[in-house]
Amino acid sequence: MGTPELISPRSPRVAAARRLAKRNFRSKERRFIAEGPQAVREAVEHRGPGGEPTLLELFTTTEAATRYAAIVDAARAAGARVHHASDAVLAEVSQTVTPQGIVGVCGFLDSPFEDILAARPRLVAVLAHVRDPGNAGTVLRCADAAGADAVVLTDASVDLYNPKSVRASVGSLFHLPVAVGVPVERAVAGLRDAGVRVLAADGAGDDDLDAELDAGTMGDPTAWIFGNEAWGLPEETRALADAVVRVPIHGRAESLNLATAAAVCLYASARAQRAAGGCRSVTGS
Repeated sequence: MGTPELISPRSPRVAAARRLAKRNFRSKERRFIAEGPQAVREAVEHRGPGGEPTLLELFTTTEAATRYAAIVDAARAAGARVHHASDAVLAEVSQTVTPQGIVGVCGFLDSPFEDILAARPRLVAVLAHVRDPGNAGTVLRCADAAGADAVVLTDASVDLYNPKSVRASVGSLFHLPVAVGVPVERAVAGLRDAGVRVLAADGAGDDDLDAELDAGTMGDPTAWIFGNEAWGLPEETRALADAVVRVPIHGRAESLNLATAAAVCLYASARAQRAAGGCRSVTGS
């Protein structure tokens, strides 16, 4: 028997999902929105520390339910409440101009920072003072692609569950541990105590990424600190790092944007760690 269609955008469940666009409601309910088939597919497969499902509810139009039938069936099998919704309902729940017809309500999935340290990570991205949600999600995606073991968002950075961050991660949010709200001083101290070398990425750094690679030091466990999109890292944060490293500009470009610089740095570490036999494969075994 089919799930009844939610005809009215004023339905209490629709209203509850719509409120998740605001950070205070997300924090109170410990829920967030994941939009589109890729994000929802990853959410269906994700489980919390105790094995509990991450996807709690699914809103889908009749057309999308047919197109993404495997996702809808998997969501229902995982225990999510599935709502067949009108286009008007999806427009209310969605945070995009052109909804793709499938929206999930998910439980928070961030990891305790202590658990990340206990896992003895070899490659970590630390987002300090990153305020743009699209950049945060894109760096998370880069970290996932480079095979990083974790991402840490400091207390001065954007909300991990901002809809733009979730969309920009393109599902990577569900792939690796992410700690949130960690003071940068605590992040650096904890990582260093765990045997991780901490590098600050900054265009005005004294050390050159190419020189670091040539010196053979990049194969060690490494955490990269990435700063604000406009003004980089404050001096007090730079001072916490073991080295401040710049990505060399060989051409005439004035600089690299945050996500591009992060990708270069993370892949440099990943390549060096693989050469040392120490970096896990991103494809698994």
